Amino acid sequence: MTEPVVDVHLTPEDAAHALRADVRAGLTATPKWVSPKWFYDAVGSALFEDITRLPEYYPTRAEREVLGRRAAEIASTTGAHSLVELGSGSSEKTRLLLSALRERGTLAEFVPQDVSAEFLRDAAKAIMADFPGLRVHGVVGDFTEHLGMLPGESPRMVAFLGGTIGNLIPQEREKFLHSVRDVLDPGEWLLLGTDLVKDSEVLVRAYDDAQGVTAEFNRNVLRVLNRELGGDFDVDAFEHVALWNAEREWIEMRLRATRAMHVHLSELGLDVEFAAGEELRTEVSAKFRRDGVRRELEDAGFELHRWWTDDEGRFAVSLARAS
Repeated sequence: MTEPVVDVHLTPEDAAHALRADVRAGLTATPKWVSPKWFYDAVGSALFEDITRLPEYYPTRAEREVLGRRAAEIASTTGAHSLVELGSGSSEKTRLLLSALRERGTLAEFVPQDVSAEFLRDAAKAIMADFPGLRVHGVVGDFTEHLGMLPGESPRMVAFLGGTIGNLIPQEREKFLHSVRDVLDPGEWLLLGTDLVKDSEVLVRAYDDAQGVTAEFNRNVLRVLNRELGGDFDVDAFEHVALWNAEREWIEMRLRATRAMHVHLSELGLDVEFAAGEELRTEVSAKFRRDGVRRELEDAGFELHRWWTDDEGRFAVSLARAS
């Protein structure tokens, strides 16, 4: 097996600069926030994999159910030569699509994109081992910044799965969808996974599991800040909070200070005060309705071609064509 081709558009220095800028902006804002992109160091990535297997966390299972049933139809409809996966991670669910496209006889290339070069190379090697002869061209980059640098033989299908689009606030989603449309030719495809609005208790449990895995995942972002920015957060002095914002139809994850504290980040020369009970927002996870997804896609220049959900109607996978 030859080594996968990997283009690097996001170096460790770039990531460090972005981290410093994000954290300074977030910790000096009112209310305070930290971007969810910083969850995913090695520990955070492993914890998230654990989360996907929890009984309360349905999105991964529901999306896999849809893809398992519809992969052949997706392959037949798109005839894609290249599958481009944004935020690819381990590419586990993508194997269903790759298998279907290969069986259809159109698949020529897989283009996984991720922010971690090491993680991307390992995942790409695993795909090459499972799909002998498949060209794999990885891209280390940020899907909010480097879409124009993605390769791929036309016709392409861009897959953005896992409900990750819900981590973008509406203005960010609008910019992202327009950016995807800008890099696609008319007739090429976007495959999008979106978690759906449902009973708030079901949603909150998915982000506040009984075993406390999500709480540990949430607090780990403070360990990242301590390690990378010379911070002195007392990680155990923050409690995990997950709540449903009915007006905006999204879940918010926060970290609540259990006591007043002073935090210093030496790499930023920044001192931050937390009052007892003050909350630091670490993630939003928007939930969607079909009409809203269709409207956002159409506004960005896509036509909603197919819409599938799992049996319980919890999660949707939509296939949209660039107009």
